[in-house]
Amino acid sequence: MGLLDGKIGVVFGVANKRSIAWAIAQAWAREGARLAFTYQGERLKENVAELVSAFGSDTLLMPCDVTRDDQIEAVFQELRQRHGRLHLLLHSVAFAPREALEGRYLDTSREAFRVALDVSAYSLTALARAAAPLMTEGGSILTLSYYGAEKVVPHYNVMGVAKAALEASVRYLAYDLGPQRVRVNAISAGPVNTLAARGISGFTEMLRHYEAKSPLRRNVLPEELGATGLFLASDGAAAITGQVIYVDCGYQIMGM
Repeated sequence: MGLLDGKIGVVFGVANKRSIAWAIAQAWAREGARLAFTYQGERLKENVAELVSAFGSDTLLMPCDVTRDDQIEAVFQELRQRHGRLHLLLHSVAFAPREALEGRYLDTSREAFRVALDVSAYSLTALARAAAPLMTEGGSILTLSYYGAEKVVPHYNVMGVAKAALEASVRYLAYDLGPQRVRVNAISAGPVNTLAARGISGFTEMLRHYEAKSPLRRNVLPEELGATGLFLASDGAAAITGQVIYVDCGYQIMGM
């Protein structure tokens, strides 16, 4: 019997096989969860469709631009019609214009700030609000953060500010949704070679730095993030909510 047998989940943010969201989705599916997926734009549709085909031809795959409330509403209406309920939601969505991830944070434009905060932070609130009416049996909402939310990481810039807002949102959403037994947590992952990460200037250097300085002297593996995502979705984490869990080979504890 799987840890997530009988659970229905929806995954936002798979881009390709290297996505952290994909590692977590695979872990959820292996333990019995029935999953639906969304994709951002036609450019990514083919990649995501090929991946999720492994779960069967009836796997629900829907477009969703998280900056559009009508598309969010359509996703959850489809989930309601197909499944009638929801237990798990994975939010792995972040974006900032490339020019905002170079140079100085000081030079962030108003528009780049708006976009980064809307896509990377507010979207969790929008998705949680839409999911809550379907989570009548309780549930687990999980998002992905990074150390740049609490400490300066050169070139992470406005994304660090967005992740700080995301982590604060986790706490406030956990408070709001706690009475209906819906838990909200974040995984703060060490650097992983994903499509999004490669957009950050100096990312290769970041990987080398973590490997040299973290207590475990290595970088985190996608399957390790998947295992943590599984734990947070399971009854083993029934009393954990509003938390940021660091899965970074211990880097977060280091002072120098």
